[in-house]
Amino acid sequence: MPPALHTDLTAALRPLLAELHHTPDLFQTWDVHLELVAAGGLVVVKSKRAKGLVDSLFWGRAPGSTENKQLPEAVAFAAVDRFLGLGAHLALSDALPEGAVLNEAYPHCAVKFAYRKKGAPKAQSLSMIFIGFNDEADALAYAERAEGNLPLVTARPFSGEKLHEWR
Repeated sequence: MPPALHTDLTAALRPLLAELHHTPDLFQTWDVHLELVAAGGLVVVKSKRAKGLVDSLFWGRAPGSTENKQLPEAVAFAAVDRFLGLGAHLALSDALPEGAVLNEAYPHCAVKFAYRKKGAPKAQSLSMIFIGFNDEADALAYAERAEGNLPLVTARPFSGEKLHEWR
């Protein structure tokens, strides 16, 4: 079965994260944890608002480095925004099989995001691992090469035990 593209999902997630970054007062609560691996570097965004208190941490590691450094919030969100703006995205349906690794030539981002906007009837959550590509042809070629080695989502909307689209 061919892999399911998730570009619509990442396109919807992009403005939502931008809104959280620029106008967090629109959200009653949130818990976001993003880990982006791109070009050999790492960017991590962790932010939580509960009971009116906000706790945030933004850090990263340069390509080839083992030292983690704190990043400005704007730099961290900009890196994630660039990733979400790529032309196509695939998603994993489960954890990687033991010994399997994602190809570092392709950026990938683990997203765990739960939020409730002010006045919204309920909270929403998303837990996915996305792989980014320049375009749909790149994504489909990657999926064909990885067939059987990576657990890629093949049907949408996806809902697994640990990973899931919005619920």
